[in-house]
Formats: sequence, C-alpha cells, structure tokens
Amino acid sequence: MGRYVARRLLQMIPVFIGATLLIFLMVNVMGDPIAGLCGERACDPATAAQLKREFGLDQPLWRQYVTYMGNVFTGNFGTAFNGQPVTELMAAAFPVTIRLTIVAIAFEIVIGIALGVVTGLRRGHPVDTGVLLATLVVISVPTFVTGLLLQLLLGVAWGWIKPSVSPAAGFGELIVPGLVLASVSLAYVTRLTRTTIAENKRADYVRTATAKGLPRRRVVTRHLLRNSLIPVVTFIGTDIGALMGGAIVTERIFNIHGVGYQLYQGILRQNTQTVVGFVTVLVLVFLFANLLVDLLYAVLDPRIRYA
Repeated sequence: MGRYVARRLLQMIPVFIGATLLIFLMVNVMGDPIAGLCGERACDPATAAQLKREFGLDQPLWRQYVTYMGNVFTGNFGTAFNGQPVTELMAAAFPVTIRLTIVAIAFEIVIGIALGVVTGLRRGHPVDTGVLLATLVVISVPTFVTGLLLQLLLGVAWGWIKPSVSPAAGFGELIVPGLVLASVSLAYVTRLTRTTIAENKRADYVRTATAKGLPRRRVVTRHLLRNSLIPVVTFIGTDIGALMGGAIVTERIFNIHGVGYQLYQGILRQNTQTVVGFVTVLVLVFLFANLLVDLLYAVLDPRIRYA
C-alpha cells in the first residue's frame, strides 16, 4: 500500500504541472489584465508599463509561469491587483466553501445512497418510479432556478431562512445552499446507486449469502451495498473538487463569499493572480480526492489489493 501511495504521489507531479500550465496559459489569454485594472478609462503608457513591471507582466509568458510555480512551492500565490495577498483571500474563502461542500456531500451520501438502495431493492415498484421521476426533474432544472426558487419560498415568502448567508456562514445557514449545490449530484448518486444495487442483487455472491441463511439486512449491508458503492464512491470523490469549483452560481444566489465568489470576481476583473492561485489549489483538491477514492476501493472490496 505504501509503495502504491508513493507511486501515485509521484504521478501527481506531472499532472499538477500540466494542469497548472494549461490554466496559466488560458487565464493569461483572457485579455489585458492591466486594461481591466484601469477600468473604463485606458491607462496612459507610463502607468501601464509601471504596473506591468510591478506584477511581472512584462516578462515572457514562460518566465512568468516559472516564477509563479517557484513562488507556489514556497507558499506565495502572488498579490491581487488590489494589493491584498492571494493567500489572505484563500484563508477567508476556502473555509466557507469547504463547509458548504461538506454539507453538499453529506446530502449526497445520506439521501442519495439511501434513496438508491431503496429503489434498487424495489425496482419496478411505485416508489422506484416516483424517485426516478423526481431525480429526472432535478437533473433537468438548472441549479440557478432551484436556488432562486428555494430562496424565494423559504427565505422571502415563508421566512424560514435568511435569504442571504451571513459572513460567518455557519453550518446551519449553509443547509439550504448545500442542498441546492448538491441537488444535481444527489440525483445522479441516487440513480447510480439504484442501478448498481439492482444489477448486483442478481449476482452469485448475493444468492449464496441468502442461501446460507444470512439475515437480509446483513446481506444488503455487508455484501450487496459494499460492492455496489465502488462506482458511487468514484463519482462522489470526483465531485468534491467539482462542487468546490462549481459553487459560483450557488454562492452568488445566497451571497456566500467563498471560492466561487472569488473566482467570479477574479474573472470579472481579469485578476490573473487570484484566478490562477485559486484554481491551482482546486487542482490539488482534485488530485488528492482521486487518490482517496482509489484507497477506499480496497476498503469496500477486499478483493482489491495494491502492491
């Protein structure tokens, strides 16, 4: 296991470099960040040249990338155009988005897997049909429609929640935004769990366990569910990074100042340091989430072993 983890960590290095290089190139071709910094009125040539020297934008692109990566490995993600270090923006944004992501993942695991197990064991029953129709509706409705509708009903019309999340953004305030963020993924987890449960229910090892006289609950939890969760865990693991980076719509609706909000502001103002810095951390989240998923395979299925 230790050798496998070490090999995977080494494999992450070229993936990380390639992903950050691609992001760096894409962000730097969005436009002229100095023009965005100056606003509607164009900077005079002297001011533009001074700003480019100050932020290192007068260097060749490859040199900017090398300098940026060297700073990243020392914990320096640069300075935003407003003079604030990007690490300070991260320190304020990431804890909020992490709490939001935890709430969303909890909804996916608890509700999505539970509904998937129930419908997979009762395939063809009315409850199965009803859940399938409900998940299809959730998948079809855009997230911003779901978020605005819940905000209008629960926050404005009924007054059950605050329409906007406070700067503290505690777990209690993030329940509804977390549900909105997880809604589409929750529907996919439900359908994926249902499919794998229904397929594995006819497997030989399940019939053998039933024939041995094991209680139905043990057959489902110890044999059927563990083997059926492998594709579900894969989806949830890759969804962690997607939820953190894709929370722009949800955070905008509920006025949450998290990673999505900072990315939106960085793109809007062409603040390359902010965008590249936040996306660099999200790349690391993706990589380590995938590693964690691979290690969980051996926990769920004893037949999987890593040399």
